[in-house]
Amino acid sequence: MSETGQSGRPAPGLVVRGVELYPGWLDPPAQQAMVEALRAVVAAAPLFQPETRFGRKMSVRMTSAGRFGWVSDRRGYRYAPMHPSGGAWPPIPAPVLAVWDAITGLDRRPDCCLLNYYAEGARMGMHQDRDEADFGWPVLSISLGDQALFRIGNLDRGGSTESLWLSSGDVLVMGGEARLVHHGIDRVRAGSSTLLPGGGRINLTLRVVD
Repeated sequence: MSETGQSGRPAPGLVVRGVELYPGWLDPPAQQAMVEALRAVVAAAPLFQPETRFGRKMSVRMTSAGRFGWVSDRRGYRYAPMHPSGGAWPPIPAPVLAVWDAITGLDRRPDCCLLNYYAEGARMGMHQDRDEADFGWPVLSISLGDQALFRIGNLDRGGSTESLWLSSGDVLVMGGEARLVHHGIDRVRAGSSTLLPGGGRINLTLRVVD
C-alpha cells in the first residue's frame, strides 16, 4: 500500500521529485523534548560506527529503536533484532511515533527508528532505502540539530540531482513513486543550531520493515 492520496494527511510545504518536505514541523520545545527522549535510546543502545561491506568505516555513528535495528558490516546491509552488543533495541519514543502518526495518517507504525548522528565532516553517500520487505510503506525522516545539505536523485543511479538544506525540526517523507529515489547528505553546516550541546546533527528515519 502507499500513503499517497490518503485523506486527512497534512499538505507538505514543498515537494521535490516527489519527496515531501514539512519545514519546521517540530518547534524548538518539541525538538528539545525529542532529544531528551532519544537520550534514553542511546543509553540503552549506544551509538556505534558501522562499516560497509567493503570494510570501510562510515562517517556517521548510529543506533536504532524498535523491533529491528539497521546494521552494516562486512556481511552486508540488513536489519537485525539485536544491537551489536547483544542487547535488545529499546522502544521507539512516543514523541517520534507521534510525528509518524500525524504526517502519514497510517494505522501501521514503523518497526525501526534508525538514528544517525552526524558530527562535523560526516556525510552519507547517495543510496536507496531498499532493505525493507514492502516498498509501499513510506519512509519518514526527522532532522534535529545542525543543518544538512540533502541531495535528491533518481530511481536509477546517476543523472541530474536537486539539493535542499534541511533544518532542525524539518520532516521529510519519501513515499509512492519517490519511495526508492537515490538520496544522500553532502555536508553538515557546523554550528548552525544550538539544539545539541556538543553540536552535530541527528537524523531519525522511520521505516516499516516486514
